[in-house]
Amino acid sequence: MSRVRKRDVMRSELIGLEVEVASSGQGAFAGIVVDESKNTLTIRRDGREVVVPKDHSEFQFTYQGEKVLLQGSEIQFRPEDRIKKIR
Repeated sequence: MSRVRKRDVMRSELIGLEVEVASSGQGAFAGIVVDESKNTLTIRRDGREVVVPKDHSEFQFTYQGEKVLLQGSEIQFRPEDRIKKIR
């Protein structure tokens, strides 16, 4: 399996990806990304939706079978802008 680069994840659609929230104000937990805005990710865990601020959070996404660690500040753009800006 090829190594996934951070940029590949940053340029892709995050909705639907498995994610582990490594650090945030709500502690560590895992779930599925169900929505994204410029400043937040909405993650479904245990049947509930939790809104996590991107700023000051650390996320580990599962992308193409590999885990990729991203700082929230690296993806703190509107989704459509993030996909265009990250090259």
